Amino acid sequence: MNSPKFANLSTPQNSWCLYDWANSAFATTVMAALFPPFFSSLAQADGISPTDATAYWGYITAGTLLVIALSAPVLGVIADLGGTRKRFLACFAASGILATALMSTLGQDTWRSAAVLYVLANFGFSGSFIFYESLLPQLASGKKMDRLSTRAYALGYAGGGLLLIINLLMITKPDWFGLPSTAFAVRASFVTVALWWGAFSLPLFRNVPEPRLAGQKSDSVNCPTIRTTLSHLAQTFRKIRRYPQLVLFLAAYWIYNDGIGTIVKMATIYGAEIGIGMTHLMGALVLTQLVGIPFALLFGRLAGRIGVRRAILLALVIYGMISIGGFFLANATHFYMLAGLVGMVQGGAQALSRSLFASMVPRHRTAEFFGFYSTSGKLAGVVGPLVFGLVGQLTGTSRLGILSLIVFFALGGWLLAKVDPEAGRQAARQAETDAGFAFEELEEF
Repeated sequence: MNSPKFANLSTPQNSWCLYDWANSAFATTVMAALFPPFFSSLAQADGISPTDATAYWGYITAGTLLVIALSAPVLGVIADLGGTRKRFLACFAASGILATALMSTLGQDTWRSAAVLYVLANFGFSGSFIFYESLLPQLASGKKMDRLSTRAYALGYAGGGLLLIINLLMITKPDWFGLPSTAFAVRASFVTVALWWGAFSLPLFRNVPEPRLAGQKSDSVNCPTIRTTLSHLAQTFRKIRRYPQLVLFLAAYWIYNDGIGTIVKMATIYGAEIGIGMTHLMGALVLTQLVGIPFALLFGRLAGRIGVRRAILLALVIYGMISIGGFFLANATHFYMLAGLVGMVQGGAQALSRSLFASMVPRHRTAEFFGFYSTSGKLAGVVGPLVFGLVGQLTGTSRLGILSLIVFFALGGWLLAKVDPEAGRQAARQAETDAGFAFEELEEF
């Protein structure tokens, strides 16, 4: 990798990576930092207990992910058949950006409206990722794909972390920004996320081409019928046994990503429940972002040395340690320590999972298969927060909920250890050959 190409944001690879920088603002400031405790405060203002508010948040998160999971494969098929991955990405991103901006209008005792806006914003955020990630296989291959995926996650940590620091300063020092109060600063932060997400998404739409088969015209766009879409999806289910390694990986990912996603989505509201203040919650998330930048890149290099699968397994071992530590969490210092550990492994585990899956996917059906990938991840996100909320309500504390996540990491890791990535790649390439497809390769970075 030479520095001129790396510095040139107009390349398809760097423009693609920049979308992680763009939408990570939602993942950090809204999803992880501000909105969970903000929602909890609105619910408590309406007479709901802190534990019930945490449980309701878990149910809302689970319900949103369930809707995304059920719709993802169908949307993927439509995008593949119609050559419209980028159009779907734009529609979902736009809806998420608009809903995020509208969060700034929420007042006291409006937790139901807050729930609706979060569902819409999260649907746009998660849905856009299906089509964003489906662009990866055309941009790189082999170890370069692992490095590209981890580079994108590192940029995501940097971008999300930078805006989070700005938002933290806005909330703790509102007078520096000419803001009247902390409450106003929280709402203004939602607007900054929407603007950030929208502005830094533009290079992807300008510089990353819509994937197309060799010989296909660049403006060739089809609108498949519902019958064609469902028929194509049914055909995939009938032939799914052709990709046994891919199916095994999806099962493993479904399980271990359950634990990862639950930690991300429930960390701040769990911390707020045990009395950790907003400043410390956001400060710990900033730490996660800062630690995540070098460690995401490090995992990309580590995968080149020990293999992608082993690198992910190492991350899952550390996640198991985080689950145990979360059970004993008692103060802000403990929260910072766990946040640092999460930063060490989160980007690496998720980026390498993405690139490993992408390497085993037939490239003429990337959106469809990434729809299944999204379904696997989102269904995991349904189970985790649901279990977290139920355990909290049944036991009166959320500590046992976070401890239960160790089961997901152990079982998911056990299945992942059985995956043969090379056999999965060979099956994907053979499927492309059998279908008679050739591909226009972009210049590698």
